[in-house]
Amino acid sequence: MENSTAFSLLMRPDNVAVITLDVPGEKVNTLRAEFASQIREVIARARENPQLAGLVLISGKPDSFIAGADIAMIAGCQTAGEAETLAREGQKVMAEIAALPVPVVAAIHGACLGGGLELALACNQRVCTLDDKTRLGLPEVQLGLLPGSGGTQRLPQLVGASAALDLILSGRTLRARQALKMGLVDEAVPQSVLLDTAVNRVLQGRTLKKAQPLRQRLLNAPAGRALLFAFARRQTRAKTRGNYPATDKILSVVRTGLQHGSGSGYDAEAKAFGQLAMTPESAALRSIFFATSEMKKEPGADAQPHPIRSVGVLGGGLMGGGIACVVASRGSLPVRIKDINGAGINHAMKYSWDRLTKQVNQRRISPAERQQQMARITGSTDFSGFSRRDVVLEAVFEALPLKQQMVAEVEAHCGPKTIFASNTSSIPIGDIAAGAQRPENVVGLHFFSPVDKMPLVEVIPHAGTHAETVATTVALAKKLGKTPIVVADRAGFYVNRILAPYINEALHCLLSGEPIEAIDNALVQFGFPVGPIQLLDEVGIDIGTHILPILTQAWGERFSAPAAVAAILNDDRKGRKNGRGFYLYDGRRLSRKKRADPNIYRLLNLTPRTHLSGENIAQRCVMMMLNEAARTLDEQVILSPRDGDIGAIFGVGFPPFLGGPFRYMDRLGAEEVVRTLERLTHDQGERFTPCQRLREMALTRSKFWPAREDLNSHADSAG
Repeated sequence: MENSTAFSLLMRPDNVAVITLDVPGEKVNTLRAEFASQIREVIARARENPQLAGLVLISGKPDSFIAGADIAMIAGCQTAGEAETLAREGQKVMAEIAALPVPVVAAIHGACLGGGLELALACNQRVCTLDDKTRLGLPEVQLGLLPGSGGTQRLPQLVGASAALDLILSGRTLRARQALKMGLVDEAVPQSVLLDTAVNRVLQGRTLKKAQPLRQRLLNAPAGRALLFAFARRQTRAKTRGNYPATDKILSVVRTGLQHGSGSGYDAEAKAFGQLAMTPESAALRSIFFATSEMKKEPGADAQPHPIRSVGVLGGGLMGGGIACVVASRGSLPVRIKDINGAGINHAMKYSWDRLTKQVNQRRISPAERQQQMARITGSTDFSGFSRRDVVLEAVFEALPLKQQMVAEVEAHCGPKTIFASNTSSIPIGDIAAGAQRPENVVGLHFFSPVDKMPLVEVIPHAGTHAETVATTVALAKKLGKTPIVVADRAGFYVNRILAPYINEALHCLLSGEPIEAIDNALVQFGFPVGPIQLLDEVGIDIGTHILPILTQAWGERFSAPAAVAAILNDDRKGRKNGRGFYLYDGRRLSRKKRADPNIYRLLNLTPRTHLSGENIAQRCVMMMLNEAARTLDEQVILSPRDGDIGAIFGVGFPPFLGGPFRYMDRLGAEEVVRTLERLTHDQGERFTPCQRLREMALTRSKFWPAREDLNSHADSAG
């Protein structure tokens, strides 16, 4: 056995060659261009054995097969032609593996994604482990790309066009049993017998020639295929609004292969890969990938985090219940909930039970695993069981005296090193820590609702917070599967600071008579997942507007809510949570037709009529957000444009294909941003006045991001 390259060869006595991929010095395996010659060389050495029975490809990493191709390679491509050549080289290697005269079996444990799955598809057979870490998928669309090493052609041939399109267009990943049911893998086994199973399949020489199900054969027929692609295009367009060019290319390339043969399909795939690699959308999406990869490695402060063994949660409401759920299920940590009454604790427990039961029904976890996770959650109406909690997460009502009381009670009942992390969305952390005996242990940890779905958290140290407290809080957030950004203790922090003027501007549009649906549709068309007015209904009109006086006091009149908002609140309209908001509800669900409540217009004394273009509405709302984002960077509320971009994408749903507010401003150019803001100031009022930072950047024609800085990073995993 030799270890001179990423690939090593072991020839077994039964003449099965086991080729192990183990990229030196890397946590996971990723495929790189220079590996092409290495894999050819190791296969050639295996074929020197005249008795060769076949090959098994396996990973030397403990928890991953191949996480994808190293997308840093694309950053080195200056033209579409160079990226196309990269794809053709990948296709060539895969074709050589597929053409081998002996059985080749991929033995998969852990992540098998992107180029990793394309390699597995080039094998005759695939065996994977039943381990929860095992995931299979082609997530390239999430990077604005398509599979470029034959995946768009081999996957439809294996599992049928319908299933293949679903997987490639969504970029979603499959667990072992899902992959087995789809026919993507031939067998799913315990990890302990993975290699033995793969070797046995080589020795038995099984092939994959299976009869396709009738439904699959019908969809592959010309008439069925036309219907399938028409439906897929309609569904995809409804989701992407035409903002993601990769989806149209995927549909076209898959269809080419099915209609004109795989030769034409591979050619179309390579050309499309090259074209997509040069799009601004792909550059933006890849920048997000690199940014989040970097952030996973950053400790948040220059200190070692304390170990986290158990957590406490104060408050059993929606946020407290959600936090307890992710601590127990994603963090695998024991969590104890304290509430003033048993009903609050029961509410929090039910939150976790309902979400885990949904996972059981989806067969993502077993009933035993649900029981195991529920066992981590306990509760009480006093501080019993809190004395050894490493972190206590506070999620009580937004009132400063109450939060200060919570600090005092935690200091009285918990250990001297227990961290007090407040989930406040608006109260300065310094004020919460003002009366603390150990203010160095107090920090903000702002989750977003719903806690189990929103990927971002803001970590907010006040002036006296110790670096160890920050590092430990960041480490906890990562353990819970969140992406943390460290922000300054200023009113609104970062996310709410940029969100408030965006929503306010939507309300200004409404008060000019623009229909609610037209406003929301304009921002969805721009690329946001939901419109600003629907978002206000989702968050809660009372909660969403509660922070505005605090922001107005701190930052001026541009944060002042339009006066008419009071009429909406006085009509007991809180949004989805009480079934009364800007939209009509059936209980707490949006009405099926998703219509605005006509009574809103009567409350505001308005006659709605469409008089603004969608582009104008989107520009007004987005420009308010961009201007405020630039201010937060200038004031050092955020540490970098990278944190601002990730915070906006993960916190408010800023369109990922634009790369975040700062990357989008770079794309427009500071001069254009300032020109637009000055025109809007003239047309709409002083709230649009461009900030000093943007004015200076317009004069010097400077950018927030240095040219290509993010794309020259090395990726440790890829799609």
